[in-house]
Amino acid sequence: MRQANALTIDVEDYFQVSAFAPHIPRGEWERMPCRVERNVDIILALLDSSGAKGTFFTLGWIADRYPRVVRRIAEGGHELASHGYGHQRASDLTPQQFLDDITRAKRLLEDISGQPVKGYRAPSFSVDKTNPWAFDCIREAGYAYSSSVYPIRHDHYGMPDAPRFPYQPIPGLIEVPVTTNQFFQTNVPTGGGGYFRLMPYAMSKWLIARVNRVDGKPAMFYFHPWEVDPEQPRIHAAGWKSKFRHYINLHRTEQRLERLLGDFQWDRVDRVFLGSS
Repeated sequence: MRQANALTIDVEDYFQVSAFAPHIPRGEWERMPCRVERNVDIILALLDSSGAKGTFFTLGWIADRYPRVVRRIAEGGHELASHGYGHQRASDLTPQQFLDDITRAKRLLEDISGQPVKGYRAPSFSVDKTNPWAFDCIREAGYAYSSSVYPIRHDHYGMPDAPRFPYQPIPGLIEVPVTTNQFFQTNVPTGGGGYFRLMPYAMSKWLIARVNRVDGKPAMFYFHPWEVDPEQPRIHAAGWKSKFRHYINLHRTEQRLERLLGDFQWDRVDRVFLGSS
């Protein structure tokens, strides 16, 4: 039997990504054309056709306005997890503001789905050495695990010296980092996101397989619904680097995901890493 890896989806829309925050004030979100329902439907159909299950880290803001999305995820047998309420970086909030945000999101998602929400992922992997108090807040809010640390070096996030595989940052909480490979003491991104669109598919496949083979561990992969949507509105005011990272190869993502779902076995985070049934 093949190694089961964890497939995760950060349910947010194109106008909510952190890189566009300077150009799209939060107060304008309500006026932006939202495409998340369409895109989540595409992803659910892909997973259904391959027999894969996944974990959907869903924004409370989205759940509030599109409860059908939450119900469809839960009814499909996928794990519903939290991405916080308002897509604010943990590092931009006080401990109390952060706790209030993640508690609000958890309660909302559980009320809509009727299922317990065990997992949380911070927007932009914004838990690092500057805000270790975030782990206490995540545990206090009632989450069993977090996936908020990316052990790489990046200009917007990252904690490169963090453990590469699941660990307990504090008692009673498991941190499940996005997957990396290690070459010459340097962690190389392996778990999706913009790197999946930037690199040739064969490279992503090789890196994931290497973690399974060399480390003997399951991988954690992530992407966003807007990444299967090449027709999304363009944010022209953004800088060239942000636009390059956001729009590169959007037209290829859906086809690449189809190949990825066929090349590996995928399941929910709680089953792959927590042993939940």
